[in-house]
Amino acid sequence: MADSIPESLQKQGVKFVRVLWCDNANVIRGKAIHIGALSRHIKYGVSLSAAQQAIPVMYDAVAPGSGLGPVGEVWLTPDWSTLTVLPYAPSHARVLGDMAKDGEPWPWCSRQFLKRMIQAAAALGVEVMAAFEPEFYLLQVEGDKVAPADETVFAASLSMDIQRAVIDAIADALIAQNIPVEQYYPESGPGQQEITVRYTHALQAADQHIVLRETVRAIARQHGLRASFAAKIFESSAGSGCHLHLSLWRNGQNQMPDGNGELSPIARSFIAGILEHLPGLMAITTPSCNSYRRIRPHAWSGAFRAWGWDNREAAVRIPSNPESPSPTQIELKTVDGSANPYLALGSVIAAGLEGIRRRLDPVEPVAVDPGMLTDEERTAHGITPLPTDLQTALEHLRQNSSLLEALGTPLATTFLAVRQAEWEAMHSLNLTDEVKLLLERY
Repeated sequence: MADSIPESLQKQGVKFVRVLWCDNANVIRGKAIHIGALSRHIKYGVSLSAAQQAIPVMYDAVAPGSGLGPVGEVWLTPDWSTLTVLPYAPSHARVLGDMAKDGEPWPWCSRQFLKRMIQAAAALGVEVMAAFEPEFYLLQVEGDKVAPADETVFAASLSMDIQRAVIDAIADALIAQNIPVEQYYPESGPGQQEITVRYTHALQAADQHIVLRETVRAIARQHGLRASFAAKIFESSAGSGCHLHLSLWRNGQNQMPDGNGELSPIARSFIAGILEHLPGLMAITTPSCNSYRRIRPHAWSGAFRAWGWDNREAAVRIPSNPESPSPTQIELKTVDGSANPYLALGSVIAAGLEGIRRRLDPVEPVAVDPGMLTDEERTAHGITPLPTDLQTALEHLRQNSSLLEALGTPLATTFLAVRQAEWEAMHSLNLTDEVKLLLERY
């Protein structure tokens, strides 16, 4: 079937096929193949310097200690099942790629890592379904001046009117790319939006998130705006999360509920695994210096290692659901738009699976804002503060043998080097300079 792709695309007026990957800094990158040359690249795709996986967010240079350098070439091999003509750029098509070397999956490839974790779940008889829930700002940018596209508040119908054209165009474009849109509403910050899409299999969920980011940013530009998924843009306004929703399935049946309105034992163990590893996980799910400007007590961002039913201050929330049986899913709040979705979802799966293997059980759920408890009360309930800066999270990851083993030494070494380079370059920046750097990256 792949052999028919060039002719089919040519008939649709496609001139270039973009082959995309997401690097360790969560920058979406791509190389484009001209339609006239596509038949020669169907099988292997395009070549890349191996060092591309060692580039931090600040500049196109290799991070020290990454284990990668100027020697080495890999192939970005198209996954043709992800091919789509871009509705917002119809002369171009997009396909997501996997990194390979000598015909084998390359250990540094984040998409391959997620595939490995999906296989690990399958070995335990579990299928993971997921969806990312991203928040983003629509902005007016003139030179160095960045302003929100409107001055409305949470769920303001006025914002729906102001931003109707751009939101409608985004929704139409997502649906045209076979991504079902579920809900939309203005978020708490001025100009801040949230569009949610239907949950799906784990790999497709991460792929969908890449497509959503690309689509939102491209269409915002066509409407004279900028869109940014950066975690914290304005000091006095809400930060942007990218909450991760997960559920466990077996033989087509959701395994989260126990049939009596409570979580099943496997769901409880999965949650316990996430909570146990969360300080190290945050180096992967909230991996920017900017991330920690958002994660604060009383900010609904999950600043404490705790879980609870409909508790938006706990890092892990069990959402209410009118469907029966319930509960149907869990939500991890300590995720944002600086996280590579393949690494974030794969690492969360790895942590949860360890909880299942070890039959861990979480501490009791918390039904209040953990930030309102005293230190003694939090200790008594097994609640601890989560890292408040990237360096602390990176140290937790370095000491977490389970997560490092799941990532594999090559990927773990390079990821840590990239994010360490970002910490050293950015931790002393003020918010204005940080936003100036990150606004167009995320």
